[in-house]
Amino acid sequence: MGARLAATVYVTDPDTHQTVRLDEGSEPEQRLAALVTNPAAWEDGKLPAAAKKTADAPPSSEDGDSDGDKTAAKKTAARKPARGRSAAEEGNSGD
Repeated sequence: MGARLAATVYVTDPDTHQTVRLDEGSEPEQRLAALVTNPAAWEDGKLPAAAKKTADAPPSSEDGDSDGDKTAAKKTAARKPARGRSAAEEGNSGD
C-alpha cells in the first residue's frame, strides 16, 4: 500500500507540462508523488521515499547554464548612463 494524500494538491507533470490534480485520499503514482514535497499533504505527515529524494536533491539546471555564465552576464552592464534629452537639445553627443 502506497502513501495517501491528506489534501488535494496540484502539481505540474514533468512529461506533459500540464497541471495535474491529485485528490485527497488518493495514492498517486510514484513519479507524481515525488513532486509533492510538503509533509502536511500526506496522511501520516511523512514524505514518501520518492518525494524525499526529490526534496533533498540540490536544484539542477535543465538548460546546462553554469554559475560562470551567470556572472559573465552581470559584467556586461552599461558603465555610462544614457545622456537623455538635454544632450540632444544641445546638439552634441553629451561628451
